[in-house]
Amino acid sequence: MEEGIIYAGFDTLHLFMKETLIAAGVPADDAEIVSDVLIEADKLGIDSHGINRLKPIYIDRIRDGILNPVTRFEVVKDTYTTAVIDGNNGMGHVISKAAMQMAIDKAKVYGLGMVTVRNSSHYGIAGYYGMMASSNDMIGITGTNARPSIAPTFGIDNMLGTNPLTFVIPTDEEFPFFLDCATSVSQRGKIEFYAKSGKQLPKGWVIDRNGESKTNPDEVLVDLTKGNAALTPLGGVGEETGGYKGYGYATVVEILSAALQGGAFMNALNGIENGKKVPYRLGHFFIAVSIEHFTEIKDFKAITGNILRDLRNSSKMPGADRIYTAGEKEYYHYLERSQTGVPLNKAMRNEIKVLSEMFNLHGYEHLY
Repeated sequence: MEEGIIYAGFDTLHLFMKETLIAAGVPADDAEIVSDVLIEADKLGIDSHGINRLKPIYIDRIRDGILNPVTRFEVVKDTYTTAVIDGNNGMGHVISKAAMQMAIDKAKVYGLGMVTVRNSSHYGIAGYYGMMASSNDMIGITGTNARPSIAPTFGIDNMLGTNPLTFVIPTDEEFPFFLDCATSVSQRGKIEFYAKSGKQLPKGWVIDRNGESKTNPDEVLVDLTKGNAALTPLGGVGEETGGYKGYGYATVVEILSAALQGGAFMNALNGIENGKKVPYRLGHFFIAVSIEHFTEIKDFKAITGNILRDLRNSSKMPGADRIYTAGEKEYYHYLERSQTGVPLNKAMRNEIKVLSEMFNLHGYEHLY
């Protein structure tokens, strides 16, 4: 066991997060949804978006009055295949699960469903909502904008959010094709995780006002907020390694997360107005594609599985152990953590203690 690390079971962490959220004012049913999204991240090894985010992104914002613990979901526009939702600055997970379910229900009848959301908040791992579609034999696509942190190619201002563009596709294997990643080289949640782990950032993840790399995660988290640092888009700095591609995809997600639903975008998502904290007013989009409206589900899954197996079985470069496809590592993390539990470092354990004492929760002392 790594020094300072303890392991906690899925059920224990799920219950702790649910009780914490309820104590913060989130209704029990909604707290169940939020906790389910967060523990899914921890199950899959996406540590930047699991319990690591509970306090700073959700509890602290509820206590600051910029995140509504009671979600008031409003359908602004509804057609056979589309809908627009206003989340009224409620819990993003609750809003998003309902929105993707609407898209799935529309796709079951008409083959395609797309729902856009405005005035929402951080919705956890995007792949959760894609998996909702995948488990219904559909292709799930989703994206969200976020507070500005990516600089455009040849720029230094943090203008675009990390803006994930996510696809989850069912296959004939034990796990779906699961591509859930930011359109930046890294993202704020991972930097927060590095800070809690006491690790330096790799060069090229973040640049300062001179375009030079910054590697101290604590400094970066402060400088991102002040506009003195910016994340690099997928592909990195400049054009030589394709940074313009990540910049372009981040812009696509920004448009689909703001323009279709008449929502806020870029600098309006900073969470600060006139020096005061305000809701982030994020936007999302959710697309469900019914496979059976195109072809036989069994045939689709077999072809998709063959594509992935052919990729994994292709020739490896010297020194490489194996080739992976998207979603495979997450599946192996799930298998491992089903046995070992979720690793909690000292910083995370301290947050659990702080939250337990804050809300007078008992029975979690073994996690400190």
